[in-house]
Amino acid sequence: MTQAVNHVALLPLYAAAGTAILILLADLFLGRFQLAAGLLGAAGTAVCALVPRDTGTFCTGDLCSWVVTSRAALLTLVFAALTAGVLALSAPVLRQGYAPPGEYPFLLACSMAGGVVVAYAGDLITLIVGLETLTLPLYVLVGLRRGRSLLAGASAAVTFFLISVISTAVALLGAALLYAATGALHLTALHDATGQFAALGTAGAALLVVGFAFKVAAVPLHAWAPATYDGAPVPVAAYLSTASKLGGVLALAAVVQRLDTGPVVAVLAVLTMTVGNLVALRQERMVRLLAWSSVAQAGYILAPLAAAGVEAALAYAIFFVLLEFVAFAAVAALRGPGADGGALLAYRGAGRRNPWVGAALVLALAGLAGLPPGLAGLFAKVTIVESLIAAGWGWLAGVVALNAVIALAYYVRVAALLYTVPQSPGISVLDPALLPARARVPLALTTTLLVGAVVAVLAGFAPQSIFDTLAG
Repeated sequence: MTQAVNHVALLPLYAAAGTAILILLADLFLGRFQLAAGLLGAAGTAVCALVPRDTGTFCTGDLCSWVVTSRAALLTLVFAALTAGVLALSAPVLRQGYAPPGEYPFLLACSMAGGVVVAYAGDLITLIVGLETLTLPLYVLVGLRRGRSLLAGASAAVTFFLISVISTAVALLGAALLYAATGALHLTALHDATGQFAALGTAGAALLVVGFAFKVAAVPLHAWAPATYDGAPVPVAAYLSTASKLGGVLALAAVVQRLDTGPVVAVLAVLTMTVGNLVALRQERMVRLLAWSSVAQAGYILAPLAAAGVEAALAYAIFFVLLEFVAFAAVAALRGPGADGGALLAYRGAGRRNPWVGAALVLALAGLAGLPPGLAGLFAKVTIVESLIAAGWGWLAGVVALNAVIALAYYVRVAALLYTVPQSPGISVLDPALLPARARVPLALTTTLLVGAVVAVLAGFAPQSIFDTLAG
């Protein structure tokens, strides 16, 4: 039987894969313009996602392995935007030789291609392959750095690799057991097993949730995240905390909305948001604080998934990655190329020395906390609470609200620190070497930071349209 391939439906994937090839050719024949090729390819991927088409491809009857929806197009736009943003953040790093200019954007483009596959995946195998394509290049990117922090990067890369391989094995085992119990792999055909295979199907669904929970750093499967984020270059940590986590959320959403996994996901959500917020209170390093904050944010995303509130979860995930990207971009701007995130004390007074960057970081922190003027974050938290109450999960909505209050402590702490000066002039309680001078922020980095901040704010003005797109 011959199966027709709808190449128009595959345009976003062709553009993403073509971006990686274009970067390789630029590196091979020109030895320059690799970054420009990556930015051009990311823009092309976003444009291809907007091309209208009516159907998917790789279909058997009504079941397709590549499903074209407005939701998939929106998520592809997000993956492309995050890739372009991280490439722009990495420009000073590449220009000053802290990372190879060819391999670095090539690996980011490969990861973007994996994100596109996840967005359009219509069956479990395609979903897992896409998730691994999104993740595999990041193993190398975490350790792909030159200079005195090489050992820290290698350690973070090995940690990330080992944990991710285990999670993939668990997810594949879950998919195999679920297929044995139900005979279904396509997402639209997934269902709970009955009869003599009920126990097998339940075990398969639980293993799938556990395997995908590794990807979003859900407690107790979170131990890799803080060490990996802190050991990676700051732009790579930004990609891990945004694009990689968004891929894991999509995978989880595809499973939990069709299988009875509510109690398991609810327990994961409560543990994740609570542990993430409590441990974040004790952090003394900026990237580790953002990492634990990211763990807590994963708990907020999991909460509506427990009640099958997929639209609310995806809406929150999109707003979260926008705000998280702005936060990491501000850290990269304040610390400079090649530097790690540094200690929190190193940011004392940084908002006074760099007012625009400081304002962007405060805006991102306010959004993550769910406070105005971060309208995107405020809408996202309200949406989650409303969806949980509407679904009869009022107790879980109460846990979300309580954790949001706890999180205010460390978000406000960091925001206040940006504008704090020593109480007594001439007397500093800090090592002067810890205090960054006024950062010389490159034009590309400033533009990326400001655009990200503006988009994060404006997203809050159009919540219903985003919500409707995700529902489609």
